[in-house]
Amino acid sequence: MTLLHLSFYSAFTLSSLGLAFHRTHLISALLCLESMMLSMYIALSMWPIQTQTLTPTLLPILMLTFSACEAGTGLALLVASTRTHGSDHLHNFNLLQC
Repeated sequence: MTLLHLSFYSAFTLSSLGLAFHRTHLISALLCLESMMLSMYIALSMWPIQTQTLTPTLLPILMLTFSACEAGTGLALLVASTRTHGSDHLHNFNLLQC
């Protein structure tokens, strides 16, 4: 395993661990999701360079599009939940209440 692979794997693992253990605020969960998407985007961008092929060049652009949609949806949910509940603490949200 090269140093490049190790850095991508460690960035993705640290982001997923941050998402699993630091779930107090919605904004921290969104930042962990964005860092996971960023590490996957960089890994997919470097993949054609390492394999010396040009065929999977559309895949990073598609991943970046989904990441932008996820970020927009997450920020919209953050604004809506802050307006209705008063804060972005995740313990304030209860799915069983209407």
